[in-house]
Amino acid sequence: MKQMIVHCEPKLTQMALLEEGKLVEFAAERSQNHGLVGSFYKGRVVNVLPGMQAAFVDIGHKKNAFLYVDDVLHPNLEKQPKEKPPIETLLRVGQEIVVQVMKEPLGSKGPRVTTHYSLPGRWVVFMPNADYVAVSKKVSKDQERSRLKMLGEEIRQKGEGVIMRTVSEEEHPDAIFGDLALLREQWAAIQKRAEAAAAPALLHRDLSIVQRFIRDVFDPQHDQLQIDNAKEAKEAEAFLEEIAHGSHLPVNVYQGQEHIFKAFGIQEQIERDFSRKVILESGGSIIWDQTEALTVVDVNTGKYTGGESLEDTVTRINLQAAEEIARLIRLRDAGGIIIVDFIDMEQEKHRQEVVDRLEAGMSKDRTKSHVVGWTKLGLLELTRKKVRDDTAMLQAKPCDHCDGTGRISLLGIH
Repeated sequence: MKQMIVHCEPKLTQMALLEEGKLVEFAAERSQNHGLVGSFYKGRVVNVLPGMQAAFVDIGHKKNAFLYVDDVLHPNLEKQPKEKPPIETLLRVGQEIVVQVMKEPLGSKGPRVTTHYSLPGRWVVFMPNADYVAVSKKVSKDQERSRLKMLGEEIRQKGEGVIMRTVSEEEHPDAIFGDLALLREQWAAIQKRAEAAAAPALLHRDLSIVQRFIRDVFDPQHDQLQIDNAKEAKEAEAFLEEIAHGSHLPVNVYQGQEHIFKAFGIQEQIERDFSRKVILESGGSIIWDQTEALTVVDVNTGKYTGGESLEDTVTRINLQAAEEIARLIRLRDAGGIIIVDFIDMEQEKHRQEVVDRLEAGMSKDRTKSHVVGWTKLGLLELTRKKVRDDTAMLQAKPCDHCDGTGRISLLGIH
């Protein structure tokens, strides 16, 4: 059973996802800084850069959005030209264009946008211009994959693209078709607004964090949703009824005196799991350091000394660390390049066991990731798609003295 625990403040919403009582995802969103990913804008091209094969688009925010040439070409790879055309033949300065945000502004970079439009629903992802059907890789049964593929071909119209989501497995065709019909209506409304609006203009805002999690991971029949705000609970209940096609599914309103995160044991887990040093159950430890582009994780034996031999001891710690690191990557929403310095192992079979354990843990993650493999220095390299800024950053601000470096400077005049 999963539990969604939501804490609401006037300017901040925080959401924790528990699986069997263990914290696996955490998200925070400020009311004045609603996430951009998934939102549609009518923008104006302000600069075309042939040397970068990219353009900058004004969508009405402080920083112009970045549009790469690949995101201007047809979304179906089979329909793209063999040789990539120059960006200046596709876009011109002053041109108005509908774009969708695919990556939040991070650091000094503005948002990244695309013309490969997609609208996710409960059961399917609708891509108005993609012209293909795909089935989630997490649907493992060949017979079910074939059924969903055929169903997708039946319900899509000419030129449309559809991705059958993991949750569509064993789902009735009527529910899937109803989901697609709603997404078509959304797309029609976006097009209508685009025709009437002057650039730059917001055409469609993506869902709130609570609605996204309800849509993507919440099972109304088995999971539990607790919100400590009656108004937000009512809105969540209405959204649940909408995606469940009219079924009444009550949301629990938390009314306890204690903070909701303390009542469900979340605060303690947040303090532990977002620390630089995380202690494993065995006594080993994980050290977590993060920069804008790179995350480095170091595994140490700590107090753990049990095991039949040094190799056995090291392997046990690494396996436990691999499982925990997979959870923490998902929880912290780490992205980009991730390097893990496991404790050195002599036997190749043990190294493979560690990789297998890490991949098994990361298979539960909805964000795309890839374990690249071991480097020549014995480090494990992996990548994970970076879409949104770290929610953990909403929990803290850079130190006034060290400016976020973790050091107090002793340089200068004293």
